[in-house]
Amino acid sequence: MAAAPFSEPLPAADTVDLGDRTALVTGAASGIGAAIATALAQAGATVHAVDRDADALAEVAKEDRIEPVVADLADLDALAALPTDVDILVNNAGIQHVSPIQDFPLEKFDLIIALMLAAPFRLIRQSLPHMYERGWGRVVNVSSVHGLRASEFKSAYVTAKHGLEGLSKVTALEGGPHGVTSNCVNPAYVRTPLVERQIHDQAVTHDIPESEVVEKIMLSPVAVKRLVEPSEVAALALFLCGPASASVTGSSFSMDGGWTAH
Repeated sequence: MAAAPFSEPLPAADTVDLGDRTALVTGAASGIGAAIATALAQAGATVHAVDRDADALAEVAKEDRIEPVVADLADLDALAALPTDVDILVNNAGIQHVSPIQDFPLEKFDLIIALMLAAPFRLIRQSLPHMYERGWGRVVNVSSVHGLRASEFKSAYVTAKHGLEGLSKVTALEGGPHGVTSNCVNPAYVRTPLVERQIHDQAVTHDIPESEVVEKIMLSPVAVKRLVEPSEVAALALFLCGPASASVTGSSFSMDGGWTAH
């Protein structure tokens, strides 16, 4: 029996039309989140850009179709006030702390788990009813190579990202019959403020000069010896929101310069 024809026309390779879609992007004031929010808006989506940094968010919102939403995503009870009638949800917000387990501050561990795992769960939970009603939805979880591999001194971050991978897969299985896909994007170190801020902590923890952190720590496990650019992550996220990815779900897309090839 011949396969049923693909029901949605494919766009040109460099175009995705999201003109009738609404998106919510967390951690959207800078770095990966800002790049994804901008890419979705330029593709025609109306984007709720969520971050606690009001000033930086205002700069991102100068792009047409980006609406700033100032919120602290670690305040889990406050998440219910965020827009829920979204077709695209991008869970991106995150922080980092570098410390051996025996010295890892308990409050910092709890904060990272709340922000990077509990908050995505709650946002997915409250967004799915609208997606199910429309019969279409895209959940893009900005994970990390640390969702697939572990590194010393990042117990909270690695735990949160591994949990996000599992959450994304469950969302894919439950959402599939309703036209909802869920995938993870897994970059290595990206040229963002988050990475820049951890250089000092990495230097202290590994007892090396800050000038050597990028080469000796961040780029050591990769074959492509450079940091990933936010625009590269945004391009992959945009693909996952377009019609060409309609059958792509429950997957994790490594953008790690060959890190996981070892």
